[in-house]
Amino acid sequence: MAIERRPLRDQIREELMLRLERGDFAAGTDINEAVLAGELGVSRTPLREALITLAGEGVLESNQGRGFRFAPVSRKEFRELCAIVAALEALALESSDPAHLREIAPELLRLAREFSVDVAARQEIERHDDEWHDLLLSGCGNERLLDLITSVKAGMRRYTHLMSGDGTPTARAAEEHRRIAERLLEDDLQGAVSALRDNWVNGMERMIPRIP
Repeated sequence: MAIERRPLRDQIREELMLRLERGDFAAGTDINEAVLAGELGVSRTPLREALITLAGEGVLESNQGRGFRFAPVSRKEFRELCAIVAALEALALESSDPAHLREIAPELLRLAREFSVDVAARQEIERHDDEWHDLLLSGCGNERLLDLITSVKAGMRRYTHLMSGDGTPTARAAEEHRRIAERLLEDDLQGAVSALRDNWVNGMERMIPRIP
């Protein structure tokens, strides 16, 4: 793992999240800290700090005083996480600066239209979706709310590897993004909020059948 000029625990956390998204770790897998530290080329202290952070985000869970393991996935949890994020993002959008929303609406629409259904890598799909939602909420001045959204979404990244290569869900999500942007262009904030909630509900329903 390449070492960068930022806290080592943050680099380790991001590396573990990337591996999790690739499906390198199965849900419920115990973490051997000594082996993992050797693989990453780091000491166990920053590794444990990263693991504690991930446990706080719901990505890991304590294994009865014997270290950590990757939290299992379940349809019930995914429904709950989607409901939480939908409510939080709707609140963030409602509290955003109207002038800023009018300014970014054309870019949101452009990005939604240009998102190809032929994206091969699921990580690329996830990155595009994150960036689109980040731009959508960039006018919200409530930092605590945005941090909470980020934290809850971190727990959802355990489900990324369950996405298949089927382009239909991506095309539908892009259409839902276009609908949100169009409502903003029309100065219809409540319409955009409603479309945003629909985006999360529909995305949840598309993912549920893929979860064991």
